[in-house]
Amino acid sequence: MKKIKSFISEFKEFISRGSVIDLAVGIVVGGAFTTIVKSLVDDIIMPVIGFLFGGINFTQLKYVFKAATETTPEAAIYYGNFIQNIVNFLLISFVIFTVIKAINVFRRKKEEPAEEPAPEEPSEEILLLREIRDSLKK
Repeated sequence: MKKIKSFISEFKEFISRGSVIDLAVGIVVGGAFTTIVKSLVDDIIMPVIGFLFGGINFTQLKYVFKAATETTPEAAIYYGNFIQNIVNFLLISFVIFTVIKAINVFRRKKEEPAEEPAPEEPSEEILLLREIRDSLKK
């Protein structure tokens, strides 16, 4: 019974850490972000690319091994979907790269210490006092 209580208390401690909660939030936001980027690629970018390539709909590009018959479905490789997923991956990677780059720039600025003012030149009185001190030492 003690082991179960210990296990449960350890689990509570683990789950209440900030990093676990941050990770959970990141996963949820990442899923939503992926949906947005997928829509951007599927609904905006790929139609433009298809238009530039002569009205091609990439999702319909396929290599058919065996045509469909009344009893068997079509056997094909849908390479158009693969091309679209590559574009999705590249866009998501690019956006994540730019966001992380911006965060790193912000962190560097935050960590840089404030510039200290240049030391002032000693006044003539201090210079004269230093000369007197040095001559007394000799």
